[in-house]
Amino acid sequence: MFAAETLQKFDREVAKYPADQKQSAVMACLAYAQEEMGWLRPEAIEAVAAYLGMAPIAAYEVASFYNMYDLKPVGKYKITVCTNLPCALSGGYHAGEYVQNKLGIGFGETTADGRFTLKEGECMGACGDAPVMIVNNRSMCSHMHPEQIDRLLEECK
Repeated sequence: MFAAETLQKFDREVAKYPADQKQSAVMACLAYAQEEMGWLRPEAIEAVAAYLGMAPIAAYEVASFYNMYDLKPVGKYKITVCTNLPCALSGGYHAGEYVQNKLGIGFGETTADGRFTLKEGECMGACGDAPVMIVNNRSMCSHMHPEQIDRLLEECK
C-alpha cells in the first residue's frame, strides 16, 4: 500500500525501539502514511497496524486521539488554531473567528477550492506565544493577530 520510500521511513522508526516494542513507532508511521496519502484512510491505518504487528483498533485510537492526524481529506493548507484555555484567554477564539470569517468556513471545514481546511486544536505547548496556529502540522505561527493572519493566508495563496 505504501511507497518503498515510506516503508524505509517506517523501518528507520521501528529500528529505534526494541524488537518486541515496534508498536512504539505508531505515531511516526501514521505521520509518514498521512504524508504520502494526504490523509489517513481506514485502510492506511490498518496497514500501519499490520506493519507494526498491532491491532488495527489500537492504531486507530492513536490516529483519532491526536489532531495532527486527518481521518478525512483536508485542503492543501490545514490551519489548526489553538483554542485551549490559555490561548483562548489570549485571543485564540478571536483568531479562530477571524480566520473563519476570512475563509468563509467553520472549524472542520474546507474551502470550496480545496486550498484551506480549518481545525480547532488543543494545547500546542506555546501558551506564551498565544494566539498560536499550526500550518500543515509543521509550521507553528505565534502571536496570530489579524495582520499576521492576513499575511499567512496571503502567503498560502
